[in-house]
Amino acid sequence: MTAPATVSSESRWATPRLGAHLLARSGPTLLAGKQTRFIDLTREVYEGMPIWPGHQRPFRMTNQTHDRYRELWDTERGFEAHNWLISEHTGTHSDAVFEYDPSAPTLEYTPLEYYYGEAVCVDVSHIRYPAYVTEAALRDAVAAQQIEIKPGDMVAHYTGHSTRHWPNLSFVKDYTGLDRGAAIWLCEQGVINIATDNLAIDHTDDADYQAHTVCGEYQIVNTEVLANLDQLVGKRFYYMGLPLRLRAGTGSPIRAIAWLPE
Repeated sequence: MTAPATVSSESRWATPRLGAHLLARSGPTLLAGKQTRFIDLTREVYEGMPIWPGHQRPFRMTNQTHDRYRELWDTERGFEAHNWLISEHTGTHSDAVFEYDPSAPTLEYTPLEYYYGEAVCVDVSHIRYPAYVTEAALRDAVAAQQIEIKPGDMVAHYTGHSTRHWPNLSFVKDYTGLDRGAAIWLCEQGVINIATDNLAIDHTDDADYQAHTVCGEYQIVNTEVLANLDQLVGKRFYYMGLPLRLRAGTGSPIRAIAWLPE
């Protein structure tokens, strides 16, 4: 398997700008000896779901039905299967850095360590469109909720927009997002995955996609359209949202979960 043309053989693997040590991972030690529970953070994928207008809308085709299989192959047992046409950025998904930096590695050269590990969730649901989530707003929320952001964390910010608007068309309109200063502040804390319940980590009116641009500058990933973040605000948990290993992929739908100590 060869590296994408835009990536040299010496630097084919994605690495955070602040250092590869941010990807160091051990087992979920914060869960050791504790009662735990899982929270599903994933949106259902279906035809007609809200999606960013620049992406392919999901389309399901029936490959075969139970009855049709039995008829075609003269068998007593039938099998049903469907084919899907979807974007790499459908529903709950994560990006490869390549999506917003054409010189960066694509998905198959992005270490899995970007997509699992300890995480925290910050409640910024009081910030509504047209306001941006600023560095000051993040600092205040982190302090008020007594959250500690550690190097190597995934940090999710709960805006409440999805709670109010999913699955309506309004979900793709008029949502808040990070400004450049807020994204830089998170990256400077050593965060390797910035996540949101919104359609994007950027503000709906931000045609420069400042938060994505900063992720490119710091060579980190982001995760969007998470569900059930309201159950995690102010908490530290173990996160896992693994992408498919798509060759030359710019991103992938994921099954995201939170593993939470009680």
